[in-house]
Amino acid sequence: MAIVVGDKAPDFELKDNHGRAVRLSDFRGEKAVVLLFYPFAFTGVCTGELCELRDQLPRFQNDDVQLLAVSNDSVPTLRVFGEQEGLEYPLLSDFWPHGETSRAYGVFDEAKGCAVRGTFIIDKDGIVRWTVVNGLPDARDLNEYIKALDSL
Repeated sequence: MAIVVGDKAPDFELKDNHGRAVRLSDFRGEKAVVLLFYPFAFTGVCTGELCELRDQLPRFQNDDVQLLAVSNDSVPTLRVFGEQEGLEYPLLSDFWPHGETSRAYGVFDEAKGCAVRGTFIIDKDGIVRWTVVNGLPDARDLNEYIKALDSL
C-alpha cells in the first residue's frame, strides 16, 4: 500500500546517476521534495515525463524545492540516460537491494520488478503533503504537481 498524505516520508539513501549518495533527510528543514518514482529509463512514457520536468525544471528544483527521480535502473544506466536526455536533476538508483525504497513507499510492482508511477510531495518537515500513483502506462499531469507545490 502506498504512503498517504500525512505520513512521515520514509528516509532512504540511494546513489544518483553520478554515484553520489543522496538521502531524503539531507533536505529536511531546507527544501520540500518532489519524489518521483518511474518504471524504467529509455522507455517512451518515462522519457516523456522526465523531459517535461526538464523543460519546466525551475518549477520543480529551486531554492525551496528539490526534485528526485527514482527508478530501479542501475547507476550506469541512469548516467547514460541523464546525459542523453540532458536531465540536470538527480536520477536515483533503487537497483540494489532491488526496489527497497520503492517498496517502502508502496509503489513497487513485484510482478514486473519495477516501480509504478508514484509521486510524493514531501514538505520541509518530512511529511507527505500530496501524492498520486498511476499505473505503468499512465503518464502523470505535471500541472497537478505545480498546484500541490503552490499550496505548501
